Amino acid sequence: MLVADDNPVIGDALRALLETEPDIEVVAIALTAGEAVALTELLCPEVAVLDVRIPGGGGAWMAREIRRRVPHTRLMAFSAHSDTRSIAQMASAGVSEYVVKGSPNTEIVAAIRRLCVNSANGTEC
Repeated sequence: MLVADDNPVIGDALRALLETEPDIEVVAIALTAGEAVALTELLCPEVAVLDVRIPGGGGAWMAREIRRRVPHTRLMAFSAHSDTRSIAQMASAGVSEYVVKGSPNTEIVAAIRRLCVNSANGTEC
């Protein structure tokens, strides 16, 4: 799994949370949209967790580029913004799950697990 968030504290917190899960591995943390796209192409993670408002193109651009370049990677938005415009914009860019920052850890993990189980190639994370 790849995490893309310009706030290193968020990336580290997600890594710490997910490292407690025996079947989920964080392979990289990106701080910009461009870095996330490049790392996704290089590492081909099963899931990418994307900040909606990230420097270097923004979340929707990042999601579209990842979908175009690495179509099997499943996408989850992780954002402080819960407005319908942000949610719709990310959904139209190919994001399957949208979780608001501050949600309980169980919700974050459950969303990632749904993406893993529903991945295009049928494998788990």
